[in-house]
Amino acid sequence: MKRNREEIISQILNVCRNGAIKTRVVYQANLNFKTVEPYLNLLVKNNLLEVQQGEKKMYETTEKGETLLEALNQVSVLSGI
Repeated sequence: MKRNREEIISQILNVCRNGAIKTRVVYQANLNFKTVEPYLNLLVKNNLLEVQQGEKKMYETTEKGETLLEALNQVSVLSGI
């Protein structure tokens, strides 16, 4: 079954709550490297994820991202998904 955009964004934000490198996001959100890149760019651009530069790029959910994640979870509960 295909996931919609909101479900994918929700999964990415959830994976990145405690920080995650791209590889972890790909595997835990069940995406591929080609698919994940536009989502990560979109989330960073909208300040939902922040990038921590180090040995490897680490993505971490921001406060704004946490707020969106909670809203998306509420919607999924109410719609019975």
